[in-house]
Amino acid sequence: MPKRLISIEFATLLYALAYLPYVVITRMLATTADPSLGRPLTGLEILPAMMITGALATYAFMLWSGWAKGVNRVRLGGVSIPFATKWTFWSGVFTALILVTVPLSYTFENVSVPFMQLLMRGDLLIIAPIVDSLFGRRVRWWSWTALLLVGVAMLVNFQARGGLGLPPIAIATILLYTFGYFGRLYIMSKVSKNDDPATLRRFFSEEKIVAFPVALIAMGAIAAIGGTEQAREMAWGFTQIWSNPQLIYIAICGAMVCLTGVFSAIILLDGRENSFCVPLERTASILAGVAGSILLALWLGGKMPSTAEFFGAGVLIVALVILSLAPRNAARREMAKEAVSE
Repeated sequence: MPKRLISIEFATLLYALAYLPYVVITRMLATTADPSLGRPLTGLEILPAMMITGALATYAFMLWSGWAKGVNRVRLGGVSIPFATKWTFWSGVFTALILVTVPLSYTFENVSVPFMQLLMRGDLLIIAPIVDSLFGRRVRWWSWTALLLVGVAMLVNFQARGGLGLPPIAIATILLYTFGYFGRLYIMSKVSKNDDPATLRRFFSEEKIVAFPVALIAMGAIAAIGGTEQAREMAWGFTQIWSNPQLIYIAICGAMVCLTGVFSAIILLDGRENSFCVPLERTASILAGVAGSILLALWLGGKMPSTAEFFGAGVLIVALVILSLAPRNAARREMAKEAVSE
């Protein structure tokens, strides 16, 4: 069996540490007055520059790390260029939906980051065993336990909030995000979920070759068509943001988009079932969201997470501990049984 790049637990820790500044800065930009505009930037104004800087950071990482070596190549006009295969192309399209919807989810007024995190990440925990079932992967007891715990956390938060109560654009964001992740998990499970570091590097690189251009083309088309306030905001994000004093913070978020993408790929392409890998990644992002909300409340006087949201975070910590320890204990027992039988 090829040696993993790093352990899945360490990748989860690094993912959470990279996600924390991403959440804090994005929320800060959307809730504090921009010095040049006298109002906060909107999510659509932030998005284009974040995607462009995220793409530049990701492609720089691929070249620096050597991950771009060995990717599929196609000939165009007699020139060989790196490009995706059929499956990684479609994974890139699904990833483009994720790239666009994640930063938007932190910018909705009167909708807390922890609540959006629970909704968007909770949906994936329901999807994970469905994808596993489609590919005949066994879902072990610790994965079901983690899914149940996250379900309890979501139910408590629903009851505390009195239902969804979300604006239409927030609901659309959740639906597009869930659809994008379902498609991505399906393709990962079909072609690359095998613990091979070379396969992981190739999948990540080919996927990102497609994902960022697709996301930017889609946003550019919306901005070019115009006619709505949303299109005008996105057009401003493409053309006017570059002289804005907040650009440095947006660029930092772009770097975090790169890092979270790397660590997410290491977690999700681990050879174990999606019902194990997905809760690890989702729980880490939810906990980073809660921690970010606490920092924003202490630093900028924002709203502290509610009791229900703190409860949800505690439940997720328990789920994370179970997912980390239970498989290791099971592996030790299997090794002990084999030693006795020999």
